[in-house]
Amino acid sequence: MLLPDMLRGRADADPDRCAYVFVNENGDETARLTYGELHTRALAVAARLARDCAPGDRALLVFPQCLDFIVAYFGCLYAQVTAVPVNPPRRNRVQHATRHIIADCEPSAVLTISAMRSTIDGLVRIDVDLLPGTQFEPRPLTPDSLAFLQYTSGSTAAPKGVMVSHGNLAANQEMISRGFGHDEHSTVVGWAPFFHDQGLIGNVLQPLYAGASAILMSPATFIRRPLRWLDLISRYRAHTSGGPNFAFDACVAHAARGKRLDLDLSCWRVAFNGAEPIRPDTLRRFTETFAPFGFREEAFYPCYGLAEATLIVTGSRKGRGPRTSTVDPEALGHGRLVPGGKELAGSGTVLPGEDVRIVDPETRRPCGPREVGEIWVAGANIAQGYWKRPDDETFVADATGRTFLRTGDLGVFDGDELYVVGRLKDLVIIRGRNHYPQDIEQTTEAAHPALRPGACAAFTVPDKENVVVIAEIHRERRHELEYAEVTGAIRAAVLAEHELSLGDVVLARHGELPKTSSGKIMRAAARNRYLAGELRRSV
Repeated sequence: MLLPDMLRGRADADPDRCAYVFVNENGDETARLTYGELHTRALAVAARLARDCAPGDRALLVFPQCLDFIVAYFGCLYAQVTAVPVNPPRRNRVQHATRHIIADCEPSAVLTISAMRSTIDGLVRIDVDLLPGTQFEPRPLTPDSLAFLQYTSGSTAAPKGVMVSHGNLAANQEMISRGFGHDEHSTVVGWAPFFHDQGLIGNVLQPLYAGASAILMSPATFIRRPLRWLDLISRYRAHTSGGPNFAFDACVAHAARGKRLDLDLSCWRVAFNGAEPIRPDTLRRFTETFAPFGFREEAFYPCYGLAEATLIVTGSRKGRGPRTSTVDPEALGHGRLVPGGKELAGSGTVLPGEDVRIVDPETRRPCGPREVGEIWVAGANIAQGYWKRPDDETFVADATGRTFLRTGDLGVFDGDELYVVGRLKDLVIIRGRNHYPQDIEQTTEAAHPALRPGACAAFTVPDKENVVVIAEIHRERRHELEYAEVTGAIRAAVLAEHELSLGDVVLARHGELPKTSSGKIMRAAARNRYLAGELRRSV
């Protein structure tokens, strides 16, 4: 069943059931939506859109984190208008990536709320919080109808609009529901931004698909108060919640400050970890820190996905916990998986309805057992391609004519477990040996206590066979450091661990490295800033 039909059915059968709750930084509920209210308000948005937009037109969704976004999104689905979620302006300034998206998708309208003082000039503006109720018959849809454009984060290139159909949405929602073991009692807690695929597909749409409730908060609240996330899981007895790896590290760091915690995490059955490399030491530290509060290692659900696959591709089994493998880093650098001393965290197994292969990116031939190659995926959840890019070679056909998504990620199967080892475009090749930048970054972050976790970029520069490392310093340590001491520690650690002599080491201020909306380091952008002279010694 398609999502608009599912919402209409839930609104008819159980209109007073709570669908969404929004909680502020203090933990207070500031808004609620029942299934009936969501359906009624979405019809009002659809009726208003139908006045200015034809079926297939695009509408920007420009919102702070709030439940009005969800109303606007379903209003677009009802009107058969293609929703385009974007990052809201910061300090009334529209980001460069958003301007690129506007030029690319050519929207006819912008949906927002009256409190947003500035949005996008030159477009019909619709404040969804001011619309009166009205009758509207939703426009008919098919599985092939385009639901929305999920623009990529731009971590490796300019944002591209992933064309997600209603059929893609339904297929991936079923995969998530089965993988996570969801039913109407599976409360979800989430903080990821709604314009991001994890926030929208996982935290907003999946609870509705399962008929459950979602407790939502702002990503800004999480950044300032990570333990508020765990407090909501405890208070609302959440079954499912998660985020990128750095979120679990942030909770451990804040818990270490010694504040007394009043948590009961025994309800947490699916603690998904995805959207960036999963670190085994993060999983251990989080378990050790929060086991006294009822958290069980078996709740961890490592997973792997990307916008071009709607969201999820592989995932753990509920209640199984994470899998790890110790490998030889020297062999991994040459594309093989053999036992050794480097520990990798798995990203789960292939979910039903998919075909996931490891393929040599040069020859396009399947790799042998335990060989590293590019991850290719086929299935009903694979998007229709990129907006206005019909010739993009990310979506390719095999010898049988079946369309596969070339993920650009490097991975390997150990038995039925997928291990994601890096990005093809980010691969560092020195003297014929492959190095994965996230490994160099992890070594760097551990080299000195003044370095911030999750705030390091390693890359090569054009025409030079050496590696540059840029690492951010903890804000409170800036004025007590010897620059040479920290850079020397980094050089020594990378030389010892990877047999690499770094070309340049730059210590940066807190927040200087460019990141995506989900917290990933944008290595390509960091390289460009470095080459432009914008990231030099700045501590």
